[in-house]
Amino acid sequence: MDAIARYFRLAERGTDVATEVRAGFTTFLTMAYILFVNPQILSLTGMPAQDVAVATALAAAIATLIMGLYANFPFALAPGMGLNAYFTFGVVQGLGVDWPIALTAVLIEGVLFMALAMTGMRTLLVNAIPHCIKIATITGIGLFLAIIGFENAKLTVDHPATLVTLGNLKDPSVLLALGGIVLIGALLVKRIKGAVLIGILALTLVAWLTGLAPVPDTFVALPQLPRETLMAIDFSQAFTGAMLTVVIAFLFVDLFDTAGTLLGVGRLAGLLDKDGNLPGSERAFMSDATGTTAGALLGTSTVTTYIESATGIEEGGRTGLTAVVVAALFLLSLFFTPLFTAVPALATAPALIVVGAMMMLGARELDWTQMDEAVPAFLTVVTMPFTYSIAHGITLGIVSYVLIHVAIGRAGRIHPVMWGLAAALIAFHTL
Repeated sequence: MDAIARYFRLAERGTDVATEVRAGFTTFLTMAYILFVNPQILSLTGMPAQDVAVATALAAAIATLIMGLYANFPFALAPGMGLNAYFTFGVVQGLGVDWPIALTAVLIEGVLFMALAMTGMRTLLVNAIPHCIKIATITGIGLFLAIIGFENAKLTVDHPATLVTLGNLKDPSVLLALGGIVLIGALLVKRIKGAVLIGILALTLVAWLTGLAPVPDTFVALPQLPRETLMAIDFSQAFTGAMLTVVIAFLFVDLFDTAGTLLGVGRLAGLLDKDGNLPGSERAFMSDATGTTAGALLGTSTVTTYIESATGIEEGGRTGLTAVVVAALFLLSLFFTPLFTAVPALATAPALIVVGAMMMLGARELDWTQMDEAVPAFLTVVTMPFTYSIAHGITLGIVSYVLIHVAIGRAGRIHPVMWGLAAALIAFHTL
């Protein structure tokens, strides 16, 4: 026990083993919903849900364990919400590519992220992108998740005149999904640990009891590696123009999401220095990049640091021991993969909508009175749900930002990286 205390510097950070274990359990409960949601979203690409469930748990465990043992931070990681939806609807279904090619794009993104973390280029790239575009990207993903949730819950359906319209509110599954939104929202207001997870499990149970979803034959099984998605990498289209845009989108979202999360939860844990930086952040970024690379090889979308880590920090978690506990729980969850793949869409749809609502928090950081920033930010946010593509939102945001600043005579304020990105994106969509 003393060796553990010394390795994780428990005394230095004012914590103990019991506190760290409790914090780890709390963090896991608040983010375990990804074990149910990720297989359901990625299985729509044709990937076996069972494989995705295993890959999700393993990738989360690997990345979080590295975060704990290597970076010594109480941050947990797993396949990112929004990035999994973009993988399915924006890349595989939107571009019409096979899922192995999409996994290859994730792998390339992970390797690039590693390179950025090792060379220090990460800081240059993060500083080059205007704050309004960073915040708008995360906010827009919230709306993107929400529209997917509405569709999965059948709260919205297609319409020949208006594109979308309200679904059938007499449908029991629609009513149950609406009830799920209310339930999860109420639990969050009451600050109940694992509110999203509780909501998913409650709706699943009701769906099983009422016959709205089939009950699985078994809930527990011995873990096994993915059969079809393991090392299912295909480089045949990896270096085309379309895939380049996809890789950039994956990289941008992962980079901004991770940077924002690390600073946010790092501040909450009291780990930032006097300049507001997180000492040792490069190790945290490397943990994230390694998780993404491993996840692609196992068969899941981009892995990122979870804001839900804040719940464990609120319980007193201050070191990597918290992350190690979370990783152990993800490994334990491998025995319950049959349960993860039996959860119906009506049970996870409310979770997508509520998580989308949580991601809207960043909108308050945008200065909506400055039109040179408000317009590009707004275009970034609304383009994502309206075009069903995170990449299109990022593209329109970057290009409009550059063009507006050129039009008002502020071209000198644009970072060279932004010039390069805007030129490349314009060329891709027009040539």
